[in-house]
Amino acid sequence: MTDTLQQLWTTIESRKENRPSGSYTVELLDAGIPRIAQKVGEEAVETAVAALSEGNERLLSEMADLVYHCLVLLSAKNLNWADLEAELARRFK
Repeated sequence: MTDTLQQLWTTIESRKENRPSGSYTVELLDAGIPRIAQKVGEEAVETAVAALSEGNERLLSEMADLVYHCLVLLSAKNLNWADLEAELARRFK
């Protein structure tokens, strides 16, 4: 995991544990898996639309949103980035 992804993951996990008020991450976690999954779907569609009809800056912005929401979903499911990396590695063996 890159430093940036690690920092984001650490922040998500910290907010999951400490539940600071006003945190969007806490709001998502409190809303539950269905809402987080819905956000992942929305961001995936927005990423695809950006790739097809918008500039690279917009694509990167939407993709960053998608990655963030995917990480929140992993955390909500008590999974982590290492679990995802293990699945990717399994596919390349």
